[in-house]
Amino acid sequence: MLSSSYLISDRSYNRLINGGHFSSHHLIHEASRLTQKMEVTNVTEYQAIAKEKLPKMVYDYYASGAEDQWTLEENRNAFSRILFRPRILIDVSKIDMTTTILGFNISMPIMIAPTAMQKMAHPEGEYATARAASAAGTIMTLSSWATSSVEEVASTGPGIRFFQLYVYKDRNVVAQLVRRAERAGFKAIALTVDTPRLGRREADIKNRFTLPPFLTLKNFEGLDLGKMDEANDSGLASYVAGQIDRTLSWKDVKWLQTITTMPILVKGVITAEDTRLAIQAGAAGIIVSNHGARQLDYVPATIMALEEQQGEFPLELVSFDHIEMMQDRETLT
Repeated sequence: MLSSSYLISDRSYNRLINGGHFSSHHLIHEASRLTQKMEVTNVTEYQAIAKEKLPKMVYDYYASGAEDQWTLEENRNAFSRILFRPRILIDVSKIDMTTTILGFNISMPIMIAPTAMQKMAHPEGEYATARAASAAGTIMTLSSWATSSVEEVASTGPGIRFFQLYVYKDRNVVAQLVRRAERAGFKAIALTVDTPRLGRREADIKNRFTLPPFLTLKNFEGLDLGKMDEANDSGLASYVAGQIDRTLSWKDVKWLQTITTMPILVKGVITAEDTRLAIQAGAAGIIVSNHGARQLDYVPATIMALEEQQGEFPLELVSFDHIEMMQDRETLT
C-alpha cells in the first residue's frame, strides 16, 4: 500500500517519459515535497489521493474495469449488502486472526493479490509491497508482469511469496518463468485462467496505454524469449500480452505439475462446476476471482461467487481433498 507522500507527480512522470533522468531518491524526495502530508484514516482515501497525484493514464490503468464497469461497481456494492450479526457478552480480550494457506502460517486471512507494473506509481514498486507483506506476516503474490523480478523481490528479505503466471504460446517461456520463480524461493504458482484474451478496458483504449519507456517487465529479462524478443522494452508489455495462449485448458494445469514441485492455484474461478474440474486436475487450490472486473463485464462479484462455492461444497470446505479456497478482490487499494 502506498503512502500518500510517495506517489510520482505528473510533472516528474512526464519528464521521465520525455527522456529525463531521475534517481529513485530524487523521485521520492520530489513526491514528498509536492504531496501535502495527511493522515489517512480509511483505506478508500488512498484511491482519492492516487487519482489526484498519478498521471491519468496510470491511474486509469490501475482503477478501471472492463467495458461498462458494471462488475467493477458490483464488486464493491456486493460487500455493502453483507451485514454483520454481532453477538454480545463474549470475551474478546484475546483475538487470534492467524490462519494457514497451503500449510504456511499467516497473521490474518488477507493476502496481497498480484498487481502488474507497480513502479508506474512509485519507484520502489513491488519492493515496497514485498516488504510490507512480510512485515504484516502475510503472503504476497507477484505478478509475472511486474516491474521488479522474482530475484529482486526475493532480495528484499524473508517472506512467503507466490508467483502469478500466464501461459504463453511458447511453453519454453512458461517453463523458464516457473523455474526462475522456484529458484528465487517462491512457494506456489497462481495460474491465471480467465485471460484467453485481455478484457476490453475502454479507459486504456482512450488513453492509448503503454508501459512507460523507463520501465520494463523484469521477469522476462534474461530469458530465451524466441519470437517475443522481437519487441523492444516499451513494446514488450503489449507484445507479451498478445502471446497469451488461447488454447489453455485443464490439461495445461496437469502439465504444469510435471515441471514444478510448487503447488498450483487456479486463479479466475467463478463457478462451482469449474471448482470440481480444478480438483480433478490436481490443483492445490482455487482463487475465486473475476480479475478485479478487468476481464469479462457482467459477471458476479467475487464475494457472490464465493457464496456459490460454499453452497456447492458446504462440508467439503474443511477437508476438500486438501484444496484451498481463496477469494481475490483486486482493487486500487
